[in-house]
Formats: sequence, structure tokens, C-alpha cells
Amino acid sequence: MLHRNRIAVAAGLLAAGFALAAPFKVVSGPGVEPACFKPWDAKTQYMQWEAKKGPYRIALANGFVGNTWRIQMIKTAKAYAEQPGVKADLKEFKVVSTGEDLPAQIAAANNFIDSGYDAVIVNALNPAAFTPVVKKAKAAGVVLVSFDNVIESPDNVIVNVDQVDLGRVAAQWLLKEIKADGGKILEVRGVTGNSVDRDRHEGFREVLNKSGKKFEVVEVVGKWDDGTGQKATADAIAVHKKFAGIYTQGGSAGVVRAMLDAKHPMIPVSGETENGFRKLCDQYAAQGLHCSSAGTGPAQVAVAMKAAIAALKGGKVPQAISLPKSLVEYPNLKKGTDFYPELADNFFVGNSFDACKIGFTAEEIMGKSEANQ
Repeated sequence: MLHRNRIAVAAGLLAAGFALAAPFKVVSGPGVEPACFKPWDAKTQYMQWEAKKGPYRIALANGFVGNTWRIQMIKTAKAYAEQPGVKADLKEFKVVSTGEDLPAQIAAANNFIDSGYDAVIVNALNPAAFTPVVKKAKAAGVVLVSFDNVIESPDNVIVNVDQVDLGRVAAQWLLKEIKADGGKILEVRGVTGNSVDRDRHEGFREVLNKSGKKFEVVEVVGKWDDGTGQKATADAIAVHKKFAGIYTQGGSAGVVRAMLDAKHPMIPVSGETENGFRKLCDQYAAQGLHCSSAGTGPAQVAVAMKAAIAALKGGKVPQAISLPKSLVEYPNLKKGTDFYPELADNFFVGNSFDACKIGFTAEEIMGKSEANQ
């Protein structure tokens, strides 16, 4: 997510009128559905487009789809588009994932704008590379919304949890759990170049660097994926032998399995919100596996879609919308609330945003396909 100072700068640019003339107006709040669309902070400006008559054509231009979070996110978007109150507002909902090919994702977003879509939603491979998309959407009067891995521009609506703070929370918890003042910590990072990877890493290192403790951090790339994270962790254990703690941005169950397979001593692990990770944390808690599990569920895509529809209807929408994080830490992991033994390991927990009246059953989500449509 954007740092708070980056959002403040973006808001300042909007307020000072540095943006070119645009089909949207920069306005003051409050906005539509303020309980759902919570502004990032007191300095956040609001955006308002001229109301369009529906139903609308909306597209989702996704990049990376090589892990379970992204797969569930695509399925959730399709499930949300099928809910009765949403379906009535949609003439067409199109989904395209382009993998790790940044030019292809930019081209896909531009193509949606050229094809006359009313709104384009983006989970961006790079936070700074979408300038052509932003300019094209602005000139065309297309509502542009980015979420999760966001587009760092004041001319699009941003929906996200504070990703920097998620990194801070992980480091703070590990420092509390690790009794030693030094040793090695394994940091399993996400997809290189994505804003989430960068921001969580920066928050994590910020806290460690200020702690005054002498930890050596070993970085590996896990791409937020169980299989990739498991191999990267296994290789790291083979080389470094022993870690005092682990922070993994995702692929958390794979990371724990690598530790178990290597018969590594139980250590604190801070991971994401995968159901499988939380099941392992519960299973091995008595043997010393203490866990922190924090993130935001793939259902944030539904908030992004809801924001796009609200903007198309002429509602005032914050330029940066803040979502709550999901967090549970040892020993407060509860079966049936924080994890579900009957559900698949790769299911992400936390698919409700009550303030937005957004919620899904596992069956709704898993019944959809992640394929392009």
C-alpha cells in the first residue's frame, strides 16, 4: 500500500490543482457510504464523476495469478458480480490476468479503456508504470480503481489495507516472541516489483532496524505461493541451518511445511491468512509453533468493484480507501472462527467486510473459475 506520506502528497497535488482538467471533480467529503468507503486519513480528498446511467461495463485487469490469493481473488470478483444487487448494475464484467508480463497488463488495461468500458479495476504489477493508463482513463472519463498492489497516482481510486503496517506488525510480534537479542530471521518475500512486497518489506525492516537488536535477515523470494515458498525456505534452512524466527508475506503453509520437513526446531512464524497455515499453527502449537497471521482477504476486490459502481452513479468516493486488516496471534487462534478444518488449506480466511455489506460463503467463491473471461 502507499505510505501515508505518499498518500498525503497525492492528496496535496489534487487539492492544489496540479492535475490536468479531468472529467472527475476533486471535492470535499463526506462521501457515499462512509462506513464502507473509509478515507485513508483526514487529508484524503474525494473524487466525483458525472453520473452515468447503468448498467455498466466493468473490467478487471489482473497481473500475477500464480498463487492461491490471486486465484481466490478472481473467483471472488466473479462471485460478487453474480450477487443479485450487483448483477443488476452490470451489463458486462470482464476479467483478464496477464501473469508477470507488465507490458501485457498495461496493454490490457488500455484496451479496456479504448473499448469503451465504464470502469477498469487493476491489481498492478508495478505501482509507478501505469501513467499511460491513468492518462487514458482520465481523458476518457473512465473510472479507474486500483487495489492490493496499487497504482501510485492521485488520478485513480485506491483501495487497500495499510501494507507497510502489516510488515511492522509482523516484526513487532516476532521481536516479542524471540527471546534472544540476535540470530538469523528468514524473510520470505512476495513477487518482486509489486507494491505489496515492497511495502511489507519496508515496514518489517523499519521495526527491526529501530529495535537495537542484532538480527541478520536472510531474504528469499516465495512469490506468496506455497510451493515456491516451501522450496525457498527448504533451501535457506539447508544453507543457514537455524533461524530464530520467520516472516513470510504469503505461501505460509508451504514455509511451515519446509520447516517441519527439515526437522527445524519450532520457532515463531508470522504469516498471511491462509486457512492451511492457521490449521498448522493450531496443530503444532503445543509443540512450540507460535504464529501470527495477518493480512487482508481476497474479498477486497469486491470493495474495489463496489467503489467503481458508486463512482459511476455519481457518488463521492475517497481517493484512498482504507480497509481493516485481519489479525490473529498465538494463543488466540479459534477453530470455526479463525480457521476451518473442513475447508481447503489454500482457502483464505476473512471474506467479509460487514461495513460494506459484503460477504461470501466458501461455496460461492470456490464454485467459480479463475480463468480469463
